[in-house]
Amino acid sequence: MACGVSRAVPAGRRLERIEIGNASVRLGRHWALRDVSLDIRAGEHWLLLGPNGAGKTVLLKLLRGDVWPTPTGRETRRYHLRDGDTLEQPLLAADRVAYLGPERQDRYERYESHLDVAQVVLTGYDDSDFPLQSATITQQRRIRQVLQQVGLAGYASRTFLSLSYGQRRRVLLARAFVREPDVLLLDEALNGLDVRGRAAFQRALRLASSPRTAWMLTSHRRGDAPAGLTHVACIAHGGIESVTDLRVGAVDPSALQIEARPGGAPASQRKTQGAGVGESGIRSAKPLLRLHRAAVYREERCVIGRFDWTLERGQHWCLRGANGSGKSTFVAMLHGDLWPAHGGKRERYWPAVEDWKARVGLVSPELQARYAATGCTVEQIVASGLHASIGLNEWPTAAELRRVRRELRAWGLANLATRQARELSYGQLRLALVARAFVRSRRLWLLDEPFDGLDADARQRFRARLDGAVSRGATVVMATHHAEDVPAYVTLMLTLRRGRAPVITTR
Repeated sequence: MACGVSRAVPAGRRLERIEIGNASVRLGRHWALRDVSLDIRAGEHWLLLGPNGAGKTVLLKLLRGDVWPTPTGRETRRYHLRDGDTLEQPLLAADRVAYLGPERQDRYERYESHLDVAQVVLTGYDDSDFPLQSATITQQRRIRQVLQQVGLAGYASRTFLSLSYGQRRRVLLARAFVREPDVLLLDEALNGLDVRGRAAFQRALRLASSPRTAWMLTSHRRGDAPAGLTHVACIAHGGIESVTDLRVGAVDPSALQIEARPGGAPASQRKTQGAGVGESGIRSAKPLLRLHRAAVYREERCVIGRFDWTLERGQHWCLRGANGSGKSTFVAMLHGDLWPAHGGKRERYWPAVEDWKARVGLVSPELQARYAATGCTVEQIVASGLHASIGLNEWPTAAELRRVRRELRAWGLANLATRQARELSYGQLRLALVARAFVRSRRLWLLDEPFDGLDADARQRFRARLDGAVSRGATVVMATHHAEDVPAYVTLMLTLRRGRAPVITTR
């Protein structure tokens, strides 16, 4: 029966199934979903595949009740309880459905939150941004339990923003599980996790799930598919194209095809310049950047120990290390957003910060977090790359606007030009930041997990454009947990270990 009272599912009553029928969602002037029908039952484990902008995030939010179907007269959305009752108001089932998406992690970054890890997990009880009350004894015990399940048992008193990007993601998994939900919706939840972090995340998913917990995970990468999948759904252009039940019959390999495999080796796998060679074929007399006795502290904790390092023109480096080792901190220091501790020195080829940032192409999760909730349109985001600003200090000239629109067309973003950042999927916003970086010529590329959130086609185009920049003399410093994302011309490695000096090796 449909229930109309404005209260949540009473304690002890569990959710058995979420049913969506012929549901469409219109966002502004475009349809994000069209006539979607889906049925998720207790104990099922779903992988949702689709390109950027296909509607994956909107579908998860529709399942949870964060967005409403656009009225067409045909749509249904029902939450079936195990005792036979049926709810049509998502608010009544909200306690039983948990959502983990990148925008929540970005939100803490924008707030410059001072919450510690235990407080962040506590907000999962009320699905709030900040704790509404102190934790009870029972809640404290549960918080310790879920932190142990995600491999962060000793982190309860650490400030959330002092953790690495991947560690924060695992804290948010603990937050999602703290109420023991019946359905868990995971939107690109493995982005930013190293190999051990992904394994820990998937292990935590198994440990914290009961046999009747249902979950749905979105991803662009084959390797992110956890064990125990029961269903694979493919979505494109806002519609479900196929659903494969892995429990019956043989699996169609194409159903698990997350990324295309174009014929031949991609351009990014071809050798270009050797390490330390400038545009003229000889080592540059003055390096792009030099660090002397540089160390970085955050919240009085040493993240990167003192070390010397020189970045020559034409060198290409890969930063590697576990979550929390300091890779993002290192990129932020190179970009000029963090300074070495007292006694350290950083020398740049272009000393003035505005000159330096104008010549540096930056793509990072932190930059995305700053844009995620702004009112900036896609066109404005790309235009801000002309002057390395966050937002626009002044409107672009006619010539600059032509350049911006040319870049929008190159990345397939022209039809999204007037859409605001908050209206984009995670992958669409990441692609807008890539276009922002390419809107002018760059001498140095600082890339922190740059391909996260991008589908196979977007990753291939990004690599091809980066190859072109390198062939014209640009230098690349890249942090990534995916070995397949590292171009062959990146021959130097900097391995970071939290609190210690990095170690230099070659590939």
